[in-house]
Amino acid sequence: MIRIHRSPFAGCPRDAAAARVLVPVALWLAALGATVLQTGCTASSLPTERADLGRPVSAAALERALEQPGPIAFERIVVADWVVDRGGLINLDHPEAERQGIEAGPEPIEIYLYVLRHPTRGTWLVDSGVAEVFRAEERAPQVSALVGAVMGTDALDVHVSTAEWLETQPRPPAGVFLTHSHMDHVMGLPDVPASVPVFVGLGEARGRSFLNLFTRGTIDRLIARDGALQELDFPPVADGDERSILDVFGDGSLFAIHSPGHTPGSTAFLVRTPHGPKLLVGDTCHTAWGWRNGVEPGSFTADHEANATSLAWLRRLAADHPAIDVHLGHQRLSR
Repeated sequence: MIRIHRSPFAGCPRDAAAARVLVPVALWLAALGATVLQTGCTASSLPTERADLGRPVSAAALERALEQPGPIAFERIVVADWVVDRGGLINLDHPEAERQGIEAGPEPIEIYLYVLRHPTRGTWLVDSGVAEVFRAEERAPQVSALVGAVMGTDALDVHVSTAEWLETQPRPPAGVFLTHSHMDHVMGLPDVPASVPVFVGLGEARGRSFLNLFTRGTIDRLIARDGALQELDFPPVADGDERSILDVFGDGSLFAIHSPGHTPGSTAFLVRTPHGPKLLVGDTCHTAWGWRNGVEPGSFTADHEANATSLAWLRRLAADHPAIDVHLGHQRLSR
């Protein structure tokens, strides 16, 4: 049976002047809709500016710095437990996952807050933990109903909120570095004073995705700063290097490593501490199994090929320097 649809212009003015206005507008709206469906929208609509922090260095310079202990006191806080779909955390179509019979199903994960205490630059956070509002029985007001339902935020088991941690500190952090801007890495920011700057990787806020149509409002409300997002100014990759790297404070204590794939601006951090170097890979790899087997994340990742390349580089760095203590996105890696 063929169903005849009523014209969208039925009941509209029929004079030629109205047609000359309405028809071009309708065509423009149709073209705009098609463009949005094809390209999506940016990850965030918040203003972004280039960060005045960090100087470019080579991978060789980073590796030379690993030979000596560093000055940053480091702490990882397990702020929450969660259970999510394994198919998002691990690429189940990867030959190694198929060979080992890794299948879809629930996977327990943790959410972390990393604290970096620099002797002269103050206390900084990597990622943001979980805000106190996520402990309430009601959905967090920053999170849309759709995002809350899909993400399963009601299944979060919060051990310590970012607000509780801040109450133990003499002053707010100097800044927050994000490995990337997915919700589970920015959901502590409502507890952080809006005056504290937030730093993101190159192109992170401007990366386009159809999924962003549904998540952007939630991400904007969770981040919500007084000033613009600070985008780390990674330079083009130097000849002979595979990564773009910044010496964040200019003293070789903290390095930011552009690691695109999971998101366009995904960033790993190498922290030099008195107890050896710590490598925070973010969600370039979520799980211990993924790291050990060199398998990138699954449906949660934007660009599998780029993610696999970034993961391979970080794994080589850790293999070449066994003193590195690797910290994955959502699981602990036993040494």
